[in-house]
Amino acid sequence: MEYKVVLETFEGPLDLLYHLIEKNKVDIYDIPIAKITDQYVEYIETMQELDMNVTSEFLVMVATLLEIKSKMLLPATKNDDENTDEDGVDPREELVLRLLEYKKYKTAAEELKNKEMVQSKVFNKPQEEIEHFIDGDQPKLEGIDLKDLLKAFSEVMNRQKKYDEEFDFHEIERDEITIEDAIDELLHIISKVKKIKFHDLFKIEYSKVKIVVTFLSVLELIRLNTITIHQERNFDDIVLIYKDSKGDKTEELNG
Repeated sequence: MEYKVVLETFEGPLDLLYHLIEKNKVDIYDIPIAKITDQYVEYIETMQELDMNVTSEFLVMVATLLEIKSKMLLPATKNDDENTDEDGVDPREELVLRLLEYKKYKTAAEELKNKEMVQSKVFNKPQEEIEHFIDGDQPKLEGIDLKDLLKAFSEVMNRQKKYDEEFDFHEIERDEITIEDAIDELLHIISKVKKIKFHDLFKIEYSKVKIVVTFLSVLELIRLNTITIHQERNFDDIVLIYKDSKGDKTEELNG
């Protein structure tokens, strides 16, 4: 039976050393140099046994670690701290500074990589002129403009966001509803009641997808002149009105 050994690849000696420190969950300011050195040497020896290319940089780091280890194994004098050499300097100090500098750049590189991944999923579309998509006869909005309707939609989305935060939802299920389904559902409701407030169309437990699809169905029905929207005064509720071909709109507003 074939036996395979898979080793992680590292960009350099500091990358391997930083990996061992993270793996052992030790304080970078107080590295257990003997333990880390033994693991480092073991890794390098394994690479050599597998005929992997071990660059001189890794070997220099091995020599540096062994030197620090030997200094720290020397018996301390009465006036010296056990982690300092005869000059009163911690042999690990320079190595710690190099690791801190490496950590700073490694963290920055990871953040840039994550941003790159996010941006790779973003696709921009240039602005287009839509006049040639607009039909000649457009439905009129009663006492309201599109900004008011968009504001009401924004209020619905904010209400749903507060509801999600209150119940701490994390699992998202995909809604299998299409705009055609939403239009049929909306027509079924509004053809019965004839008039309905805009906010009443959206139940508090609706997902964002369901809210957006419902709003798009409202816009489509307005475009088709099947419904109209009305606002009596500023800040009043926006009302959707079903345009019955047999009825009179004035009677609907007064009804």
